[in-house]
Amino acid sequence: MIVLQASHIHKSFGDAKILDDVTLTVKEGEKIGLVGRNGAGKTTLLKILTGQLPPDAGDIICPKTVTLGYLAQQGGLQSNRTVWEEMMSVFDHLITMEEKISKLEFAMGRPENAANPVLLKKITEEYTDMRESFARSGGYEYQAAVRGVLHGLQFGEEYYHIDVDRLSGGEKTRLALAKLLLAKPAVLILDEPTNYLDMETLGWLEKYLQTYTGAILTVSHDRYFLDTLAEAIYELEFSRLKRYNGNYSRYLVLKAGELEQQAKQYRKQQEEITRLQEFVRRNIARASTTGRAKSKQKLLEKIKPLDKPQTDNKKINISMGTTRSSGKEVLAVRELDVGYRGRAVARNITFSIHRGERVALLGPNGTGKTTLLKTVAGMLPPLSGSITKGYHVSTGYYDQEQKHLSGHKQVIEELWDEYPQYDEQTVRSILGNFLFSGEDVFKNVADLSGGEKARLALAKLMCHKANFLLLDEPTSHLDILGNEAMEEALLQYPGTLLFVSHDRYFINKIATRVIELTPDGVFNFPGNFDDYQNKKAARAKDRQQESKHGQASATKQDYLRRKEKQREERKAQRRTEELENLITVTETEIFSLEQELYLPEVYNDHEVYRLKNSELEKLRARLEKYMEEWVKLTG
Repeated sequence: MIVLQASHIHKSFGDAKILDDVTLTVKEGEKIGLVGRNGAGKTTLLKILTGQLPPDAGDIICPKTVTLGYLAQQGGLQSNRTVWEEMMSVFDHLITMEEKISKLEFAMGRPENAANPVLLKKITEEYTDMRESFARSGGYEYQAAVRGVLHGLQFGEEYYHIDVDRLSGGEKTRLALAKLLLAKPAVLILDEPTNYLDMETLGWLEKYLQTYTGAILTVSHDRYFLDTLAEAIYELEFSRLKRYNGNYSRYLVLKAGELEQQAKQYRKQQEEITRLQEFVRRNIARASTTGRAKSKQKLLEKIKPLDKPQTDNKKINISMGTTRSSGKEVLAVRELDVGYRGRAVARNITFSIHRGERVALLGPNGTGKTTLLKTVAGMLPPLSGSITKGYHVSTGYYDQEQKHLSGHKQVIEELWDEYPQYDEQTVRSILGNFLFSGEDVFKNVADLSGGEKARLALAKLMCHKANFLLLDEPTSHLDILGNEAMEEALLQYPGTLLFVSHDRYFINKIATRVIELTPDGVFNFPGNFDDYQNKKAARAKDRQQESKHGQASATKQDYLRRKEKQREERKAQRRTEELENLITVTETEIFSLEQELYLPEVYNDHEVYRLKNSELEKLRARLEKYMEEWVKLTG
């Protein structure tokens, strides 16, 4: 079943054509990635699909029964409610049902209603129907679902009573994603959903979306995410859309094969056209061969020339060089505490980096990765401990927020003022390598997009020619082509790297070592991201084995305590099973007694009805007591 379709969509802004005869189809349960360079029109297409922007021509087809959910790039929630209240608002219909069920329970117990069999029967039937509907709609699980999604997106219970408006921009975006996941629309449309997520949260989100029963259409620059989730890729290029079945890696293979085949066909046709033209030129004037030449001329006229294959693969041209090499040991950090205004965010940090290493600094959000980079760069003083840089080490720092850029300057001034030794042609050439051409160089820095600011910051960093680069999320504002250009440049860079990144694809390709920052210090893992994951899994397994070995060598007292605990657990398990049986039996008795109340011989005999209703109340009280005990044992 098709749940969403865009048919022959056209969209322009002024003279700029963004979408040209674009057609897209999303089937029930399908998981699709949408890729294309920055400015290609991906977000425009999503806004048209969700009705936020009208197309110039074409149709959006979506069955009335299909619900759409949309997470914009800057789609943070705005609300004066608390985090818990905002999430619970998704289930207003269930909360309303709960209130009605409580009112009906109260009404069934009122003496005046009990004395009116017809009215009581009506109330009881309504109560039974509503309880069944409540259960079918997930009424007994929705609070657990809220807690699960909030926990997965790193909102612990300490957030529940905080007003949404007090959260940061990234937290508001994560909360918007949480609310969307809880709403479970039939089609989930996500624009860069992995922004603001750390590694742990990314892993949780991928697993959640893999099991999501609805369809998903997502724009993402996270190639690892697309490889994990997508079953098909739509590529938006030159205002046109094309579908490739498979994940992102499969799309790259298919795209390369397609371009190669097109190039081969184009070359073959060009060779044939050249051969025919040459034959006509040589033979058209000769009486003996003019007939054959005219025949070839007609053949030429019938050929429909193929378009020369092209792809929108214009990349930034990064060349990270150094003015001189550093000594063997580049950095030594010993027992370092880092933080702000005397408050440590990371403690007991000790590690060394040697020339030529490309070290990824990983850890959950808030563990102090950026703070550590800034401290190593000399932008923040260490709270304690030491930082020693090696012989001839020169440092370059890339700030993911580009706070060091001057908003009031033009692009060309921003670079030229820092490197006045260059002439204008050289500055323009450097900026051209980073896709600033023509009048772009006279744009005010304050008016640049996030991606443009990232390119300008990289241009300045390239000119610095430092032999030790500290990079804070260097790919976060770049499109996929920009990420690939960055990877190629850093693989050729002769210096040393210490970088923070959430881009697992990038880490896999670049890192020669991973340092994990934890509250207890740092842990070293040689290799790339996959190696890091494998070694972490192996270390966790070793810990389990050590734990088992420790249990085997425990004292007799520890053994007896464990045995006592096991006895208590078995006792609790037996009681749990007993309670589950009692609950089932009691619920059956309640249901049977509720049915008896409908019988004419019962509701016409007030004394019998009173006795049975009294018995029913006792059963309900008993059931509630059983349920409370069961919750305590299983909670």
